[in-house]
Parts: sequence; C-alpha cells; structure tokens
Amino acid sequence: MKYYAIIVAGGSGNRMQTETPKQFLLLKNLPVLMHTIKAFAQSDTQPKILLVLSKDQQGYWTRLCEEFNFHIPHEVIDGGKERFHSVKNAIRTIEEDSFVAIHDAVRPLVSKSLIDNCFKAAEAHGNVIAAVQSSDSVRMLRNEKSSALKRDEIYLVQTPQTFSVSVLKEAYHQDFADHFTDDASVVESIGYDINIIEGERGNIKITYPIDLELAELLLKN
Repeated sequence: MKYYAIIVAGGSGNRMQTETPKQFLLLKNLPVLMHTIKAFAQSDTQPKILLVLSKDQQGYWTRLCEEFNFHIPHEVIDGGKERFHSVKNAIRTIEEDSFVAIHDAVRPLVSKSLIDNCFKAAEAHGNVIAAVQSSDSVRMLRNEKSSALKRDEIYLVQTPQTFSVSVLKEAYHQDFADHFTDDASVVESIGYDINIIEGERGNIKITYPIDLELAELLLKN
C-alpha cells in the first residue's frame, strides 16, 4: 500500500491583514507551512508529500526552504483557480492502490497520531474526515430568520480528509461546483457516505491574527 499527503497551500493574507500569504507567516520562527509538512513527515505511514502551490509563489517557497535549511522531501504541484482544481492537479500524479490524506497548509498543529489514525480509518472504511463536535450553540440564518440547530448533531470539519485514490479520482472527474467546500463534499456528491473520526481541538486553521497567537501559545505548551 502506498500513502500520499496533499498539502493545499492556496491561501492569501487578506483576513490576516498582511500581504504575506498566511502559509508563509512565521510561527515559532518557522513558516507555518514548514510545521505542516514536518507533521506529515513524522507519520508512521511515511507518505509522499505533494505540496500544491500557485506558480507565482513557488519561487518564494524555494527561497524560504534555502533560508531555513528545510530539506524534508516534497514535490511541488501547480495550484489551480479553485481549491478543487488544485487538489485535482495533485491527484493526477498519484498511483493507483494508494490512500491520500488531503490537508490544509494552515493547520500546522495537526498531530502525528491524528494523521496515522486517519490513514488507518480510511483503509478500513474507504474514507474518513477529522471533525470535532460543536461546543457552541448553533443557529441557521435563512431569509433573515434564525432557527436553532441541534448542537449534538453539528460537527466542525477539519483536515486531514483521507480517501482511497480510486474514490478521489472518480469524484474529481466531475466539473467544479460552487457547493464544493472541501474534499468530502466532492466525494459525497457522487453518492459516497462520509465517515467521521474525532479530530483535535488544537488542530486549528490559521485564518485570523488571533489564530496565529493561539498557535504560538499551543506550541509553547
């Protein structure tokens, strides 16, 4: 069995209020993206790491790797217009009879155990996504009216999202649709049920400045 990790690094710095794309911001004196790649390099499965990066950021990434003496093996894949197209580009390079974990570049605190558990669960069930149950009350707003949702039925989806490559290739053969918000929604759209594994509260997605501050605190502990 072969294992792959697709690290999707297509973010900008808009919501971080910085010109630097958030995957390149420093976290404990190392770019966020390097923490993420290091996490997958420590997995027992030793996946081949595919980094999906827009063409106009690849030169900068090469310079960062040189500056920080970052030598973990990985292959850089050209990003696409949408996340969907970026993942699709990476999937094309993957051999059959493989399992693939797809992960947000800006979730640098993902643990080795969660990565390993996702691969194991995907092998057993065909697919799995990491998610945590909502600890907040949740309401849905529609036509300017809000209604309560059952909190115990709400899960906040994370990555890794892990699938057999055959399922991914089948799902990504279709055209892009606006409701594809993650890989699970793409796979679900062709009729597959999606399995959930318990994620981690610390597996935060760095989107806003406070997220970077929180990640710094979590790394200190």
